Amino acid sequence: MALHVCKSENKGVVCTFEGYGYVPSGTTGASIMQVFGGGDSATTLMLHVYGGELRYYDRQLVEAGIYDRWFRLNVVHDVAASELTVFVDGRRRLRVAGRGGDSHYFKFGVYAQRQPSSRMESRWRDIKILRR
Repeated sequence: MALHVCKSENKGVVCTFEGYGYVPSGTTGASIMQVFGGGDSATTLMLHVYGGELRYYDRQLVEAGIYDRWFRLNVVHDVAASELTVFVDGRRRLRVAGRGGDSHYFKFGVYAQRQPSSRMESRWRDIKILRR
């Protein structure tokens, strides 16, 4: 599901995604949240699940032990600063530079990536999109 547009023409805008996610054990090789829209790439940020770990794309560990529990995910996109910050259960877990682009969308759900499991699932509740 895609929600909300953050445009670079809106200088000073900070857009925040907040939601409670749940990933059942066995789901792997899946993107569960992304900020769509980037300069040379389709996305500015992707959060993948591999073997029970939440990762920035398929690289940097964001949160271990993600399976079979509800977790609060906040993704803060400072458009003017071209910076994204990821919080899991209120703890800052990642801060990265943006990847360009003029329009960005928050997306969540399940999107197959490298070496996906045959069954992939993520559940979401209490989704909020905030702008300031």
